[in-house]
Amino acid sequence: MPFPLGARARGNGVNFAIFSRHATGVRLDFFDHSEDSVPARSILLDSARNKTGDIWHVWLEGIRPGQLYGFRFAGPYAPHRGHRFNPDKLVVDPYATAIALVPGCDFLPALGYDPSSPQKDLSSSEADDAATAPKCVVTHGDFDWQGDQPLRHSWGSTVIYELHVRGYTAHPNARVAFPGTYRGLVEKIPYLKDLGATAVELMPVQEFNENHLSRMNPRTGEQLKNYWGYDPLCFFAPKASYASVQDAGAQVLEFKEMIRTFHQAGIEVILDVVFNHTVEGNELGPTVCLRGIDNAIYYWLDGDKRFYRDFTGTGQTINAAHPVVRDLILDALRYWVMEMHVDGFRFDLASVLGRDRSGHVLADAPLLERIAEDPILRDAKLIAEAWDAAGAYQVGSFSDCRWAEWNGRFRDDVRRFWRGDEGMMGAFASRMCGSSDLYSGSGKGPESSINFVTCHDGFTLNDLVSYSHKHNAGNGEHDRDGPSENYSASCGVEGASSDPKVEMARVRQIKNFLLTIAISRGVPMLLGGDEFRRSQGGNNNAYCQDNDISWVDWSSLQRNSDVFRFARGVFALRRAHPVLRREAFYTDQEIRWFNPSGKSPDWFDPRQKSLACLIRSQDVADLFLMFNAARETVTFTLPSPCCPNSWRLAADTAESSPLGFYSPGEEAVLANPASYLVRSRSSVILVAR
Repeated sequence: MPFPLGARARGNGVNFAIFSRHATGVRLDFFDHSEDSVPARSILLDSARNKTGDIWHVWLEGIRPGQLYGFRFAGPYAPHRGHRFNPDKLVVDPYATAIALVPGCDFLPALGYDPSSPQKDLSSSEADDAATAPKCVVTHGDFDWQGDQPLRHSWGSTVIYELHVRGYTAHPNARVAFPGTYRGLVEKIPYLKDLGATAVELMPVQEFNENHLSRMNPRTGEQLKNYWGYDPLCFFAPKASYASVQDAGAQVLEFKEMIRTFHQAGIEVILDVVFNHTVEGNELGPTVCLRGIDNAIYYWLDGDKRFYRDFTGTGQTINAAHPVVRDLILDALRYWVMEMHVDGFRFDLASVLGRDRSGHVLADAPLLERIAEDPILRDAKLIAEAWDAAGAYQVGSFSDCRWAEWNGRFRDDVRRFWRGDEGMMGAFASRMCGSSDLYSGSGKGPESSINFVTCHDGFTLNDLVSYSHKHNAGNGEHDRDGPSENYSASCGVEGASSDPKVEMARVRQIKNFLLTIAISRGVPMLLGGDEFRRSQGGNNNAYCQDNDISWVDWSSLQRNSDVFRFARGVFALRRAHPVLRREAFYTDQEIRWFNPSGKSPDWFDPRQKSLACLIRSQDVADLFLMFNAARETVTFTLPSPCCPNSWRLAADTAESSPLGFYSPGEEAVLANPASYLVRSRSSVILVAR
């Protein structure tokens, strides 16, 4: 049967179906072990009996879950015409739901050309790579979900926590039974609930090869790894090495167990997905999947079809303008929702998916609209990284109202305001209010804005206030990688410091950022470990560091318990005050802005770095927020609260625990109800009770 694509149980066997328009022949190989070089059985597909349209298919009796398989495609090897078929290379099924990788394999044997030839990729390789090639695993869909249903948290009640599945618990200080795995992450669920996270956003778990980087760490001599995983091999398969059991297909079961347990705890799971490129790279990359199946269809080729168009910075781009490729992406998304019960997706370099056949960015891209309107995906959260590596930057203008966006403007403007840059007061106020300047024109609300100051890509929050410059020498790229402008400040000393004054300034700034994220309208997102000052030693592009640089050091939680308590507290305050979470922009009746003397701010004075706002609430209590990004202490005049209430202190980032934060309902009465001293680079929240 030509559909469904992939390996699917049918009767007492399995049906295999795979697309290829330009192949002249297809062979299906079965293996007993991942390291086998010779198949245990091979099936030649007949173009008359085993092909319907562009789909090659065969049903085989007796195939069971756990069976390893792969395909070989015959056809023209003609790079200038876009074809790179090579039957000596075993390729994976794009619809495979699990992959078995040979430990340590770097994909070099998978090169479809002879690297020793002067012609490079123009000469086809005759070396068989089956012994080291990744192999697909037949899986079954049986699983006891115990009645699990989507949580469907509203955007207004969502707090996203971004983390790396392996790095979150790989460090010995994580003290989990299954470090670096899906089960290890499950062990941290009580901590995540205590913090206040309602959703975890997992960095890529689509199967990838961590061993294909060729560079060494110049400091240690160790092999660098593809740690982040933004080079997918297969869109449907969860990462096998993140499973605690390494049996073929066990990763699917363990992933489902993880999702079920997160849902039982009331926490959604969002996947960071990569549909803009694959691990196969440019014309000199390996042939492991789409390149060997139908290169001319799956990838965006240049005028000379030997080369690829690169909107991703990786050497190639998935041809999302082609209907077959769009179907692959949609089918993968539906699979993760229907079969794996995930709650949403964050799309890496999402602007790539909105380009037409000429590479132009479309205002109403068909694929993005199909994803937003798909009936299966209707309840899934959709988050776009609304830019790409070829210059598209669509923050505030990305596609349909269903799409939320990583708000890069929020990140930059909030960083610059708290750094003390001139002229940032108005931008800061706009970001805090949900960025209506970006979203209201298209009919979107603040729920479209994912508000973050740090993410996996860049400095951690601790490093943002500890380094003025990136320190990426360990990546082996001579410090040329990673952004050079981070809007960071070291607070006087570059790197770690034992100076109490420096440390006090850094803690204050970290609390300012945490408070700003928590009280801003929109959807807050926190980078895992920022709540207790995780550091990467100034590396702002740790994509290749599968070591202590990237792993979360849980001993920092005890050392920085004051920061953790503050982070937990401000998210509790957000929950306690619905006015901060409303999925609408503030009206003039809800919010009023002041300068320190109690008058209207001069938004056009670039020297002004202190402001306050009164937020009227019909739900719980009015709030008065004061922000001072200046170097000097500023006295703020307090407005009169609604009778019979008085102002009480909820948070002051200049104070240490326990005076720096008071739980909702336990706020401290002010000694002076008329004014409040806001110290240098600090922020304050008052509650009227």
